Amino acid sequence: MEPSEIDYEAVFQALPGAVALFTTDLVYADVNEAFLRIMGRTREQVVGRHLADVFPDDPKSPTVTGMRQLQDSLRWVATTGYRDAMTLHRYDVEYPDRSGIWEERYWSPINVPIFGPDGRVVLLLHREEDITELIRARSGPGSGERRTVLEAELFTRARELQEVTQRLRQAHAREREVALSLQQAMLPDPRPLRHHRSAVRYRPAVGALNVCGDWYDLFDLPGDRIAVAVGDVVGCGLAAAGVMGQLRSALSAASRVADGPAQALHALDLYARSVDGAESATAVLSVIDCTNRTIAYSSAGHPPPAVLHPDGAVDFLDQATDPPLGARPEPFPRIQAETAFTEGAALVLYTDGLIERRCEDIDVGETRLADALTRHQGAGPETLADALLADLIPPAGTTDDTALVILRL
Repeated sequence: MEPSEIDYEAVFQALPGAVALFTTDLVYADVNEAFLRIMGRTREQVVGRHLADVFPDDPKSPTVTGMRQLQDSLRWVATTGYRDAMTLHRYDVEYPDRSGIWEERYWSPINVPIFGPDGRVVLLLHREEDITELIRARSGPGSGERRTVLEAELFTRARELQEVTQRLRQAHAREREVALSLQQAMLPDPRPLRHHRSAVRYRPAVGALNVCGDWYDLFDLPGDRIAVAVGDVVGCGLAAAGVMGQLRSALSAASRVADGPAQALHALDLYARSVDGAESATAVLSVIDCTNRTIAYSSAGHPPPAVLHPDGAVDFLDQATDPPLGARPEPFPRIQAETAFTEGAALVLYTDGLIERRCEDIDVGETRLADALTRHQGAGPETLADALLADLIPPAGTTDDTALVILRL
């Protein structure tokens, strides 16, 4: 059976476990039959309503804060884009036909983000495991004291796990701040390049606790030439930021002594094999000859640079693409291509965060970029950079970093 023939709505409703879909505002978008059965609610009582309105905490039991914990978890998943397997906790459910009467219930939930084509969280999948009967069975009939002891022990463990989870989240948040500061410190500021105007942009990912390893570089070379490079390191956090710095510095040095971009990337490939975490990193290097008005380029598995011509036409430099760094068992000579440009053209290099979206072919993103470049053809580098980010990056951001370099030729 083809995937297009599967009735996913029927699959969702037939799931034996209780499952609900929330919007990022914590409004029920849908629930399955098992959820309604376990919760003792009708679809009309749930779908379209906020979580806190459907299942509030029992005001007579202020120490039972399970619903507030669930809301905190869902908001965290919506913000970070990470799944959250919650610890065992208790929240009681009001009988639908007996107002003010609450049933003691125990749960083991998990919350999972669902991403849209633009990479941002659009829905939250919530699965409930009702373990009330397990708690009661462990307590045994007529064993109120044992049950109280068991409940206290379980919730002590749950609190301990919650504290550990909170400390991990705080540690990840601190690591993100440090990694972002390190990454920004290592990326160069734009400066005049043989009287050519340029603009650079770096946008960290959202919906993730760590920044990734995107980088850029641009500098003068002897012989009236300019080098422009961008790259992307696999991984995230401090480790990726450190690897990014090493690769950027190594390619900068190699570009100054190599005979063209291909040779420089070959040297970078050799170097990357000795750097932990540099495997499968991508990079592209373009060398602009301002006298002959040519662009020589070579790519190690990276999205192709774009040339915006004065008439608004866009060409992608995709004739010299090899695998990422360290992707082959042995180093190999890399290929290089060259293209001509006319005065007034713009060279645009970027990382995949600018064009790639989940469940979308890369060609769609490249077409979107080309259309945006044509629309803003007459803009200067700074204005063009801002326009591209505004047109191509969703308002809520993306789950991948974005680096962008524009050089007016």
